[in-house]
Amino acid sequence: MRIPTHLAEINPRVFAWLPDSPGTWGMANCILITSGSASLLVDTPYTAHLTQTLKTAAYQVLPQPAEISTVVNTHANGDHSYGNGLFPGAEIISTEANLRHLCVEPGPDQLEALLARCQPEDPFGRYLLAHFGRYDYRGLHLAPPTRTFTDHLEVTVGTLTVELIEVGPAHTAGDLIVHVADDGVVCAGDVLFIGDVPVHWAGPLSQVVDACQQILDLHPRVVVPGHGSLVGPEEVRRYMEYVAGLRDRIHTLHAEGLEVDQASQVLLRERRPDLGLWERLAVLTATEYRHLNDVSEPPSVVQALQAAVRLAPESVPETAPPRYTFPAQRDPRS
Repeated sequence: MRIPTHLAEINPRVFAWLPDSPGTWGMANCILITSGSASLLVDTPYTAHLTQTLKTAAYQVLPQPAEISTVVNTHANGDHSYGNGLFPGAEIISTEANLRHLCVEPGPDQLEALLARCQPEDPFGRYLLAHFGRYDYRGLHLAPPTRTFTDHLEVTVGTLTVELIEVGPAHTAGDLIVHVADDGVVCAGDVLFIGDVPVHWAGPLSQVVDACQQILDLHPRVVVPGHGSLVGPEEVRRYMEYVAGLRDRIHTLHAEGLEVDQASQVLLRERRPDLGLWERLAVLTATEYRHLNDVSEPPSVVQALQAAVRLAPESVPETAPPRYTFPAQRDPRS
């Protein structure tokens, strides 16, 4: 797993922190937008250590005495928002609908407790330890949005106008994308995954496709996915085709009368060999079946993962890796 210590320059005003760690959960991209002494950060990392690493990298490109005074969360998953609290005094912006997902996902303390209970002889426990045991969630204090909006919001960053556009529900209940029109950049959040099978908690998948079309309608030169490498419009189109194909296949299996676990097994057998984390296909199937079956109660993230591991036992490592905690790192401007 590679933790970047520097930001990649997309252009002189937009920089990206790109872990680009295929086959892992939790290593999300973050984007710094700066103009003059003003700056805005799109998404924050999963742990205090990762957030401090990002801050150190950000202050290498920000002029003194610039601070990150605005944080935008593309959605409420912890790997895009748990680091919010390490930007004290910053305005934190998300969609109003984003608040609903905050009640669905376990918080850092709950994750720590869950990992502490994991037993190596239990396949689900080994899976959690393999993918989440590397993270140390201690020292995090959840910082929810201080400003919310619906539909569309413009934020001024120096001389730049940054557009926040609501595209959810798609990946979660309250997704947004960030458009820097002057620079031809769109930050897609987890509407877009590159390199691995996506995971979408809200859906339906048609709305994920629609959200990607909204990205293309902005005619970007560069698109920053929530996970994976920077891409252009053609890669977004290919991703749309992939998700649309999964949607159509799931609908066919549902029409044939297959139960959700049976349909998941079909998709797992038909998986693309070039994409990692293929067990997520079971989560996608369950998400789409919820809509096809008119299920209204919110999904359980943990139960969805349990089902994925049960249906894809070969995705579980044979032995549980040891838990790893990153060394402490001080705030670069403390």
